[in-house]
Amino acid sequence: MAKYQKKTNYREKYPDVSREIIEVLEKSDRQMEYLQYDIKVERCKIDSVSGTVTYLPSREDSYERLLEGNRQFTAAGEGVDDAAIKTVMIEKMLTCLKQLRTEEQELIMALFFNDDSEHQLSRKTGVPQRTIHDRKVKILAKLKKLMEK
Repeated sequence: MAKYQKKTNYREKYPDVSREIIEVLEKSDRQMEYLQYDIKVERCKIDSVSGTVTYLPSREDSYERLLEGNRQFTAAGEGVDDAAIKTVMIEKMLTCLKQLRTEEQELIMALFFNDDSEHQLSRKTGVPQRTIHDRKVKILAKLKKLMEK
């Protein structure tokens, strides 16, 4: 277990550094102290008025022990990095879609955004399904080239 250490005097150690940076350094030291010492130490709290002693267990616990105690954990969701990349890619895809001709945009919108199948679109428009499929493949190749730019 980590032991409590004397605090570093950053004002003395770094006299040229601004007050804001010193405050950040001191705050980070306190956070490290909390993570390394405060969470891991068991304590007793004594109430001087009533004379009772309350035992405070350490707040650090193992994952396995928590699972044995039937604790529920949220599923790992999408990370911040993944969400940011996804957002950028969607924006880029939308700008690439705007570069397509109107007929191409309508076909992509029908197939991918309106969830129409090639067969349904063929029946609605009277264009053979194979023609719709070939157009879709060409448009997707065109979109891929636009996305790579």
